[in-house]
Amino acid sequence: MSTKTEQTITFFNLAIVLALCLGSLTYGYTFSIVSTTLGQPAWFEYFDLTQDATAPRYDYTNQIIGAMNACFSGGGFFGAIFVGWACDYLGRKKTLLVATPIAIVAGALQGGAVNIAMFLVGRLLGGFAVGILVVLVPLFQSEIAPPATRGFLVSQHGVVLVLGYSLAAWVGVACYFSKNAAFQWRFPLCLQCLWPLAMLVLTPFLPESPRWLLMNNRESEAWDTVSKLHSSGKDREHTSHFAMEEFYQMKRQVNADKAAAVGESVWTLFTKPSYRKRMICAFLTMFGAESTGILVVYNYSVLLYQGLGFKGSLPLILAAAYVSVACCGNYINSLLIDRVGRVKLLLIGFTGCMVSLCFEAAMSAEYIGTTKNQGLSAGVFFLFLYITFYGCCIDANTFVYCSEIFPNHIRSRGLAFSLAVLFLSTIAYLEAAPTAFAQVGWKYYLLFIILTSINIPLVWYFFPETKGLSLEEIGEKFGDEVAVHLTDLTEEQRRELDKVIESEKEGAGTYHAETGEVKAAEA
Repeated sequence: MSTKTEQTITFFNLAIVLALCLGSLTYGYTFSIVSTTLGQPAWFEYFDLTQDATAPRYDYTNQIIGAMNACFSGGGFFGAIFVGWACDYLGRKKTLLVATPIAIVAGALQGGAVNIAMFLVGRLLGGFAVGILVVLVPLFQSEIAPPATRGFLVSQHGVVLVLGYSLAAWVGVACYFSKNAAFQWRFPLCLQCLWPLAMLVLTPFLPESPRWLLMNNRESEAWDTVSKLHSSGKDREHTSHFAMEEFYQMKRQVNADKAAAVGESVWTLFTKPSYRKRMICAFLTMFGAESTGILVVYNYSVLLYQGLGFKGSLPLILAAAYVSVACCGNYINSLLIDRVGRVKLLLIGFTGCMVSLCFEAAMSAEYIGTTKNQGLSAGVFFLFLYITFYGCCIDANTFVYCSEIFPNHIRSRGLAFSLAVLFLSTIAYLEAAPTAFAQVGWKYYLLFIILTSINIPLVWYFFPETKGLSLEEIGEKFGDEVAVHLTDLTEEQRRELDKVIESEKEGAGTYHAETGEVKAAEA
């Protein structure tokens, strides 16, 4: 039986993944649009702020810039904590219906802001909404993806997320040339309402996660979803049979997870060795990614290019090109991740980012404030080299790894913890960045260089590889017992497993080899 055929990506599976990516686009655009806002002179004028370092209100301006990023990251932190509970209690689908209306209101508040307080409230609510979405989307995608292509499918979250960055950047460039001062900064902010609105319209048509349905004793609905996910007209017999095997594995593992969860509390995440190792890996993944300095470099990229001597619309154009490279890099990441593996890519990415940032710090120290074009151009080159390593090896990879290492009954809480770490890291780094760049300049890069040099050996020593394994089988890498193995079975073992599955018709249903169809058992 061909494993490749069994795990073909079906149209239904791909359609769900791409529909969920509207949540990724919402996060990317909502987060990124503030970077282009900082390049719009009309925004500074409207709120009585200044870009002149010698002006009396310059310190106040830096505080406001830091505050709007801190509000977003703070909201994201609470959104990530909330989704850990909501995904288990409400389900994946209903939690989407909580996040999207909040995102729409947040965009409206920012685009229609009449004072800085209203703008900051919009950023806080926007952060809360995308804190939910950035956890929920890869979680949902990982639970509907076949093992062999899960890396590619879940990586689309990172691809579209960075597409949101790129879209926001180019919209900012286009609006910079508008002669209408209000349109120049209000339109890009209002546009962030569009993506969650589309998500809100499509959500009723999405199926619920089969693993969540099994955890909540809704077996018949779970089987309906699994059979549709693997329904392929090209090889119906094989795909239907693989659906039977995967569903059997899900069922058995859910029962084992339920038994293991008896008597557990939130503290078990940190006290049980196999869970604790996952939490450490999740922390190091997200903290390590943020500690490369990625969001500081991107969020203040317009200001960095201005510091390198570029004027007018050119900093906005360079920032837009920067995230376009990141978007292409994320797609390359999605193609590599199931071949090269998660851990190898992380190691390559962290090393490349660290080396690039070393050179960037050197160029900034030597040439910022001068008119030496060759040195300034080299500074831009190393920023682009940096984002190439980050996009191709790290960005989408972090979401894939953190979404798949936790067992079914704690996956939402584990991934919520991972993204909470991300937002806490961004609060610390982004809040300090304007003042740090103003006070110590290029030396702020040294923090990220040192932290990344520490993270690289930790990842190499501590992280188990997860490529090619089903979500249920990954537990074995962390010391848990796996109820059923499907990966790398011999033909004899698979025949024996098929006999067991067919003998348990009450669960998944009855498989008919002649027709390739499965009749669901009575609930």
